[in-house]
Amino acid sequence: MQELHTGSIPALDFQAATQRLKNVAKRTPLTYSHNLSRRYRCEVYLKREDLQVVRSYKLRGAYNMMRSLPEAQLKKGVVCASAGNHAQGFAYSCHKLGVHGVVFMPIITPNQKVNQTKMFGENNVEIKLVGDTFDDCAVAAKKFNAEHGMTFIPPFEDIRIIEGQATVGIEILEDQPDIDYLFIPVGGGGLCSGVGAYLKTFSPKTKLIGLEPEGAPAMYASLKAGHPVTLDTIDRFVDGAAVKRVGDLTFSICRDVLDDMHLIPEGKTCSTILQLYNEEAIVVEPAGALSISALDDYAEEIRGKKIVCIVSGSNNDIDRMQEIKERSLQYEGLKHYFLIRFAQRPGALKEFVNDVLGPDDDITRFEYMQKHNKETGPALVGIELKSRHDYEKLIENMQRCHINYTELNRNDNLFGYLV
Repeated sequence: MQELHTGSIPALDFQAATQRLKNVAKRTPLTYSHNLSRRYRCEVYLKREDLQVVRSYKLRGAYNMMRSLPEAQLKKGVVCASAGNHAQGFAYSCHKLGVHGVVFMPIITPNQKVNQTKMFGENNVEIKLVGDTFDDCAVAAKKFNAEHGMTFIPPFEDIRIIEGQATVGIEILEDQPDIDYLFIPVGGGGLCSGVGAYLKTFSPKTKLIGLEPEGAPAMYASLKAGHPVTLDTIDRFVDGAAVKRVGDLTFSICRDVLDDMHLIPEGKTCSTILQLYNEEAIVVEPAGALSISALDDYAEEIRGKKIVCIVSGSNNDIDRMQEIKERSLQYEGLKHYFLIRFAQRPGALKEFVNDVLGPDDDITRFEYMQKHNKETGPALVGIELKSRHDYEKLIENMQRCHINYTELNRNDNLFGYLV
């Protein structure tokens, strides 16, 4: 039996989790990426959890915990709170085990995610839409669970969840036993704890790099503080990895197994999503792009090495693609928004187009703002550049032509309100 017990890390029974998940979770491929390997001058392999039966690794932990419960306890039913991948892994597990499950989701959850959860759970799952945030529905879920004597299945903070996620690492080492670097996306820390604990035991030379979105650095802040901290606010764009607080258990394990914790700008994940789609024909969600997004920052360090990136999921709503493209353009310095107060005279806009814009610059958004007295106010102007290096010339032209402008990309409050 393969077990780990070192320092503050509790005993993990990897072999039992592997047996429980046999014939349930798909053994996902570890694929060699020619494009990424050529770009970074190393061997890059992708662990394709986006090809899991529920399109993310979350099935592994949810099923392992539920299958570990005594039969009498399982028959009383199970509860979870989630608006994403955990809900779908939970629902599939309920259907597979023939167990009644209740999923609490925020009222604002997109219909696509609600329908996917219903599809995987079929007649075994009941969905309750409660509250405006995940925190609201989590409180409601735990209250409902206590009142009905059911079992709560958390997204990451349980040893059996962590054991299930560890099977991702088992498969990686079986396919590629000699790995120099492993890049792991981090949300609550369940995947990182399980995979990290396994690799530190059976491949201690492998450097483990955890990745979080810049706007939700819960594990990063906790490791820096030396204890789990609760963030006041987070950017929920990378929804599969955006939590205000990591688990106490997952924090203690990640603290012991991680060699580095790195933050990825949300816009960078968007660029990676588009790159993977165009170059590799792979569709990933923002959290699934975190590991590959980190390679630019480690390019020198990983040269000539053998690298594995965990692609954690692909539950990406197609309705988000326009926002993903927009965020990518802004991150790459190709999309800029301005409030421009045009002179109130004929020909002012024509002069702006002729004298300010470069030959490859394009106005992609233009709308006048209305004042309270219904007079025309400043214009909201979105400009897309062909190269990020054209930005300095654009600003230079506006200053030369005495254009009265406010740059919105550099003002978070105005940008959020107007754009």
